[in-house]
Amino acid sequence: MAKTVIEIKKNPNENNASVLRRFSRRIQESGIIRKVKSARYNIRKESKLKVKKSALKRMTRRKEIEKLYPRQRV
Repeated sequence: MAKTVIEIKKNPNENNASVLRRFSRRIQESGIIRKVKSARYNIRKESKLKVKKSALKRMTRRKEIEKLYPRQRV
C-alpha cells in the first residue's frame, strides 16, 4: 500500500469537533479504511524453508514416539 498523508489545519474560528469531523470525512473519501479492512485478514504464506523445517520436526518427533511405542505384529 502506498502511504497517503492527510493533513487538516484548524481554521481560527473552528472548534475541535468540526475539525475532527472534517478529518474523518477526508479519510473516508480517501478510501484508506476500506483498504486496511480488506487487507486485515490476509495471511502470508510461510517460506519454503520454514515449511521444510517444521516438516522435519514432525518427522523426528514421530520417529521418537515410534521408538517409545513399538508396533505389535499380528
